[in-house]
Amino acid sequence: MITKEDVLEKLKTIINPSTKETLVDSGLIKNCEINNDTLTLRLDLPKHLEQQQTQFKALIKHTLSELNDITLNIQVNIQPEDNIITNAHQNHLEGIKNIIAVSSCKGGVGKSTVSVNLAYTLKELGAKVGLFDADLYGPSLPTMVNRHTPLAIDDHQVQPIIHEDVKLMSFGFTQDEHNAGPAILRGPMVSQIVHQLVMQTVWGDLDYLIIDLPPGTGDVQLTLCQILPITAAVIVTTPQHISFIDVVKGIEMFDTLKVPVIGAVENMSYFEDKDGHKSHPFGSGALDHLKNEFGFKNTLEIPLEGELSRCGDAGTPFTLTHKNHKITKLFKTFAKTIKSEIELIKTKGINLPKVSFDQDNGILIAASNNVPYYINAKRLRLECRSALNKDEFTGTPLVQPSDIPDDVYPLSMNPVGNYALGINWSDGHSSLYPYDQLLSLV
Repeated sequence: MITKEDVLEKLKTIINPSTKETLVDSGLIKNCEINNDTLTLRLDLPKHLEQQQTQFKALIKHTLSELNDITLNIQVNIQPEDNIITNAHQNHLEGIKNIIAVSSCKGGVGKSTVSVNLAYTLKELGAKVGLFDADLYGPSLPTMVNRHTPLAIDDHQVQPIIHEDVKLMSFGFTQDEHNAGPAILRGPMVSQIVHQLVMQTVWGDLDYLIIDLPPGTGDVQLTLCQILPITAAVIVTTPQHISFIDVVKGIEMFDTLKVPVIGAVENMSYFEDKDGHKSHPFGSGALDHLKNEFGFKNTLEIPLEGELSRCGDAGTPFTLTHKNHKITKLFKTFAKTIKSEIELIKTKGINLPKVSFDQDNGILIAASNNVPYYINAKRLRLECRSALNKDEFTGTPLVQPSDIPDDVYPLSMNPVGNYALGINWSDGHSSLYPYDQLLSLV
């Protein structure tokens, strides 16, 4: 039988970003009661964390997901804010309309290049933009914009560096250009510094704040997703299969934190010679995997281009200095789709089809028009596009109808990101189905 102590012990893995203590130790869990099969938690949040209540609830549900046969009831109570300094820091975010996280989960894929050029592309489209470099171990923003101006700090407030009308902040701006060795910092200190930098920067009015996340899915990423009301995320990868595996981890992280992933970028996608012939020195198919398995609609393929790297090293954003180049036009198209997707999310929300299982009729799918459709469970199991089911190069089925039990059924069905449904089948297989694929089958 699960006890109150068991629950509180599990919740000690969730950190309160304001105090760097756990939710339990910082006193935010005010009530924990187990009555029959219902677990009731009351979460008392200070006013400056009000916008993060959805992320906290998602983390609590994920942490307690192993508790079987328990109905979880989370109540949130917003406390008045007494701390003037904390209020001032939170006010620095009030003028920001949208926050976009750029993530890779794997280093060396060109995530910072994408972040910088996406920020300046949005600026060229007429938006007010800020860019926060959240990588403390290897901050690259000062080099990529060739700015090493010391930060102006006044009364616990930090003025951002402004370069070509984009507001910039990076831990690299706190270091001397000639004596900046590698940062040797422990995990809790890293999260604290990132928290201070982003919250104490006077961002002013922005249409978009781009967050260039460090690689991985660790403390810094979780801290930022907890303290910031992130609107959406963009994933960056390369054609290699190992990068695709890490991308899946990133999508799962954002899914847990209820942050919609609205775009995918494949960097170093191909090489195009002077005659227009394309070759793929690092392989191909990673972006197609993301489209087919996760249903991404907004994607960008960036070719190998030496000048793109040289601009980053020289501190001149490529999209500013090569305004008529093909890559700049690709960035502009991608930025426009990102803007449209964010507006759609904010005005209409994320309207996912409702999916359930009826033992007599199969998988029930109700789209936005509320018209219910049924798909036979075995048929849907055979439509799985994973590498275990279909050859990833030819599309030839690797599983025959005779290989699947006639009475196969879904053990569980859960949304994965914005565009796909994950199903665990009774025959031990797991599948991902883009909603567009599901609707095309009905």
